[in-house]
Amino acid sequence: MNYNEFLRNKSKRQIQIGFDVCENDMKNTLFDFQKYCVKKSLKSGCFALFEDCGLGKTHQQLEWCAQIVAKEQLPVLILAPFAVIGQTIQEADKFGYSIKELDADNQTDLSGICIVNYEQLDNIDASLFVGVALDESSILKNFDGKMRNKIIDSFRQTKYKSCWTATPSPNDPMELGNHSEFLGIMSRNEMLSMFFVHDGGNTSKWKIKGHAEKKFWQWVSTWAIMIGKPSDIGFSDDGYILPELNIEENIIETKKRNNNLLFNDVAVNATGFNKELRDTIVERLDRAAEIVNNSKENFIIWIKQDIEGEYLRKIIPDAVEVKGGDKPELKKSRLLGFKNNEFRVLITKAKIAQYGLNYQNCHNQIFASLDFSFESLYQAIRRSYRFGQKEAVNIQIISTDTMQNVIQSIKEKERKYEKMSRDMVEAMKSNFEQSEKQQQEKKIIELPSFLKVA
Repeated sequence: MNYNEFLRNKSKRQIQIGFDVCENDMKNTLFDFQKYCVKKSLKSGCFALFEDCGLGKTHQQLEWCAQIVAKEQLPVLILAPFAVIGQTIQEADKFGYSIKELDADNQTDLSGICIVNYEQLDNIDASLFVGVALDESSILKNFDGKMRNKIIDSFRQTKYKSCWTATPSPNDPMELGNHSEFLGIMSRNEMLSMFFVHDGGNTSKWKIKGHAEKKFWQWVSTWAIMIGKPSDIGFSDDGYILPELNIEENIIETKKRNNNLLFNDVAVNATGFNKELRDTIVERLDRAAEIVNNSKENFIIWIKQDIEGEYLRKIIPDAVEVKGGDKPELKKSRLLGFKNNEFRVLITKAKIAQYGLNYQNCHNQIFASLDFSFESLYQAIRRSYRFGQKEAVNIQIISTDTMQNVIQSIKEKERKYEKMSRDMVEAMKSNFEQSEKQQQEKKIIELPSFLKVA
């Protein structure tokens, strides 16, 4: 064995345990790029699909499940956030898939595609399913959380696994490690030791080794696809051009405080963040109400605290709120009701409605309470700013002169996310082009069947 062969044998390569499926055997409602993604994920057996909002992940996910059910004649499970389940069932009905919401108390007659929310995982016998799809799989970013460990351990022996999300966190490499570990590719600790270096400070601060950056994204692209638009994998972008996105910052000047300084502090730390929200509640929410009440169009208002929702409902007559303490059926009816234009203004928190919901019927959003999370902001905006949106999307961010570091933190995380996306798409395109070239070369040199030796 020479040195080059030794290096090739040391490289981490995913073992494909899936199966081939003919595109003609897929739903004809899938676009060509969606069929490609489904086919690639089925061939792999365990795969992650990081696709931007509006690219039809739900349709692809349902097809992935249906193909496995057809081949194995065993049930497949979709794990999803509670708020998304009703919408997924609607999508299944729309495209002709049979799906049922799983009753955690009755699992004696399982078949086909089943769906249940993450909170019910303790009541599910994972061994009964031949495949599992994690909808909005960025929940795995909780790398040391109970949910993360429960998901990975419960489905460690499951044959087919897939992850579906739009935003693997750009400033949290552990999330990609969690995806890799769940899929059975490589453990999070192995990934960190191979490609990352610790900065010596906080345990969550890891960065890619300078010389390993290209290799890292090449490795990720062997078990995941990341696309912002179909052309990223060689398909037409027809119908997938996003409208204009207008983001306006509304900065409220606060009254001078007794801080023994000439001006108020312009930065708030995580400890004092909630207090700052309470101290500025009237100024911020009055500004939000002014914008909404002077319009007849639909709005989503994102808040952080229950007291904010209570205040807004008093000053916006036609607003409906979805709270964490609401009964599940009420949450579901109101979240879907807004989608169906049953009311004009939705007030809710990002942790309730930031994932998976399709609100192309609304092109106006207000962030009345901004926090440090770029992912939360991105996902919330993407409820409206997604493929299929026909109008320019208008985002109003209301903050104060005492919270400018929050805006700066988000902008820095956005920069990292854009770099991550570029790096992975570049690596993925390289792999895609190499694979296509190999397929063409194989076709050229392949002998006719009658000349092959048995």
